[in-house]
Amino acid sequence: MLSGIFFIGYFFFEVPSNMNMHKVGAWKWIARIMISWGLVVILKGFAQTTMHLYILRFLLGVAEAGFFPGIILYLTYLFRARERGRATAVFLLALPIGGLIGAHVSTWVS
Repeated sequence: MLSGIFFIGYFFFEVPSNMNMHKVGAWKWIARIMISWGLVVILKGFAQTTMHLYILRFLLGVAEAGFFPGIILYLTYLFRARERGRATAVFLLALPIGGLIGAHVSTWVS
């Protein structure tokens, strides 16, 4: 249920987020995404009812919308066309590598 609520916010705000990113610039828009993303995650820690959690999960989808396209756009600014494939691959590899490292670290924490 919570992942569906997240998807609704992400789905409806991804295109407007990308349009704003084009107007404002990728660097500033990614900074906005990261700050609002962090604030919503912190607020989720204070949710007291399921309705609060549903609202914050929706807002998390809204805050995160446009992050992936923004990073891909930003990589086009930093790398030439022949280097861009490798840079995108390194960015995409961060997720499974983070899972591998995070799984081991989380066992030590708990």
